[in-house]
Amino acid sequence: MALEFSPETLKRFEATVARYPKKEAAMLPVLYLAQREFGHLGPEAIAYVARLMGQSPARVHGVVSFYTMYNVKPIGRHHVQVCRTLSCALGGAEKITAIITKKIGIEPGQTTADGRFTLSEVECLASCGTAPMMQVNDDYYENLTEEKVTAILDGLK
Repeated sequence: MALEFSPETLKRFEATVARYPKKEAAMLPVLYLAQREFGHLGPEAIAYVARLMGQSPARVHGVVSFYTMYNVKPIGRHHVQVCRTLSCALGGAEKITAIITKKIGIEPGQTTADGRFTLSEVECLASCGTAPMMQVNDDYYENLTEEKVTAILDGLK
């Protein structure tokens, strides 16, 4: 069975595309809709979005692979993303990643065997003044310390 949007998401797709002067300009929010709907943007999802947008799958894949906010493979229930750009790096992002790696037992780019956590190192999450920081799913956590990270991870059930 081929992937397709649910009726609700298809309505959101149509409303999203209608906000832009050219359909192609809606690519990023449409990819976000697809990721929400399908869990990740694998080859089938990319091909589906390409058909909807009137673009080639290669073009859509190029957009997906450029941004760290799009996932090309399944991720865990809790997607832990540690910012590694300059401000966070200077603020101790490497230490934060090491704490998380030790706590959940996986390296960046991996998912726990139970599917509970995926750990990613990502580029700027736009919270430079509160470095180091991480994002878990849609929530930001800033001014991280070992104690804060441990409490956050312990709270994710």
